[in-house]
Amino acid sequence: MARDELYSQVETVISACLMAACICCTIVGNILVIMSVFTYKPLRCVSNYFIISLAVADLMVAVLVMPFHVVHYVSGHWVFGEVFCNMWLTFDILACTASILNLCAIATDRYYAIHDAINYAQKRTSKRVLVTISAVWFVSVVISAPPLLGWNNSGGRNLYDIHSRSCELTNNRGFVIYSALGSFYIPLLIMAFIYANIFLATRKRLRARSQHPTHVGHMTSLSSDGAKNDGCLTHLVSSCAKGERSSETSAQSDQANDFTDSDKALDSGEGAPEQPNMHMLRLLEQKHQFSLSKERRAARTMAIIIGVFVLCWLPFFLIYVIFPFCPSCAANAGGRLVTFIVWLGYVNSSLNPIIYTIFNIDFRKSFKQLLQCKCKR
Repeated sequence: MARDELYSQVETVISACLMAACICCTIVGNILVIMSVFTYKPLRCVSNYFIISLAVADLMVAVLVMPFHVVHYVSGHWVFGEVFCNMWLTFDILACTASILNLCAIATDRYYAIHDAINYAQKRTSKRVLVTISAVWFVSVVISAPPLLGWNNSGGRNLYDIHSRSCELTNNRGFVIYSALGSFYIPLLIMAFIYANIFLATRKRLRARSQHPTHVGHMTSLSSDGAKNDGCLTHLVSSCAKGERSSETSAQSDQANDFTDSDKALDSGEGAPEQPNMHMLRLLEQKHQFSLSKERRAARTMAIIIGVFVLCWLPFFLIYVIFPFCPSCAANAGGRLVTFIVWLGYVNSSLNPIIYTIFNIDFRKSFKQLLQCKCKR
């Protein structure tokens, strides 16, 4: 018995340390994202408002939700009373829902930036983006507020049980379906549809370029010149450069700028013979290969985004929906498994700053500057 108790204590300490490390990573990562957008000039573009909103939601998860879950886990019961129990569960639903809906808003923004690049670059104003972000947070409040307004547990019980000193999400079947659809399943369908379309469009472009490399290489230079003032999309692989560019051409324009002068010479015929020399052809081929590589990385990044999102949140929303309709399933589920699944969802808030910034060179530069500055101090 003593051995089992010691094992249990060691397990609790290790789990609490891992949870604390997750909290620290989430806080540091999202603060770096917010500071980067405000302090690093190339990142100050309208589309990055979505990244800030996502970082704020994930920061709320780390500050207002995770620490109290750790205390609840270590102590074995809720120690903060009924009022704060209601507030904590509300913040839990609000912050996690806002994080998921911000991911959906980012996906939608990228979709329109690719499929209607020129028109959407003009429509993507600060006011329009802020209205979209406000709608995301409003929907999150609408989804999280009902338990406070009386849509509580079945049988008229409150979220906080004074006898067992437990604080748990409502198991009212109506609210469970309502919140699960709004917080996860509908956003999941939207994101899957959007990224599937983006992936198919990317693969179609890759095939077209593979069949016509020289022609595409020539057209890449033309499109990169005309794209410098289009909308900036930093979410996945593009960078906010001087002025905003459309996401469709951003994957090509970074390297293409190195060849702009040479391409203009070819287009205008100035300083070039009637037949392009081998040097120019090699430049075009190099640019074409780089463009294909960027497109492939973009496709892989999309797969990572949707894969990590599903991996982190699907287990939680499965048990969230199943348990109210299957009491025996809830009774037989081990506490360790439930805790692991809950924290797997929280981990998504730790991974978002990595996924949405590590593939962007400007964010990497900004992180490096911020961290070096802090280390020097």
